[in-house]
Amino acid sequence: MDAHRLGRLHRLLRQRAGMTQTELAARAGVARWIVVRLEAGGAEELRIGDVARCFAALGGRLDVRAWYGGAAADRLLDEVHALVVGALQGVLVRHAWQVHPEVTYSEFGERGSIDLLGWHPPTRALMISEVKSEIGSVEGTLRPFDAKCRLTVKVARERFGWQPAIIGRMLVLPDERTVRRSVERHAAVLYGALPARSRALRSWVSQPAGNIAGIWFLTIGQPANVTRNPSAVRRVRRRGPRSGSTP
Repeated sequence: MDAHRLGRLHRLLRQRAGMTQTELAARAGVARWIVVRLEAGGAEELRIGDVARCFAALGGRLDVRAWYGGAAADRLLDEVHALVVGALQGVLVRHAWQVHPEVTYSEFGERGSIDLLGWHPPTRALMISEVKSEIGSVEGTLRPFDAKCRLTVKVARERFGWQPAIIGRMLVLPDERTVRRSVERHAAVLYGALPARSRALRSWVSQPAGNIAGIWFLTIGQPANVTRNPSAVRRVRRRGPRSGSTP
């Protein structure tokens, strides 16, 4: 992160918006000294959330990327995303669902893709899934998913000829401790929009009945390029012959 470049950009955006540092701080919900420090090139000394709020107050968005081994760490997250999609697809296929991954759409100026679209012919159930490797912004997760859900019925009808009788909306996440903790931090908002839990969603997939919306934690395999922690490997000592037994 180039803190000085970030500061200059923020100052330019604020000035174009005709706002003082005090006004911007009030809109972003942060102390004025944070805005001052940010624009002075001190972003590295501030909390990422505060910097993100400052840019959001100006209609911008902070995009922080990490690098590992010379490559964008996003690739590791993409691999986790692919593993979750694969695990979900496997569950659906076992229960006689028709599955279409990465269904793109462009409706009324809104564009995007549905991670996994499922169709259960016996019950005419339509499943719309949003797969995430982690929860970043709650608003950035729920708002796009809501837009996809609004448009998917039309997409399913026009693209595949499906006329759904019931609909399932699912946010699907890897069953990892850090991800669960992130969801629990925002439980009131997330479960307010998507109240059903993993067990109920798995049951619905096996026997769809009525509309459902919820958050599903799926167990996935370990990414192939993630080295296992040697300290987690248990050593098993070979037992010697019991006393009194013949070799």
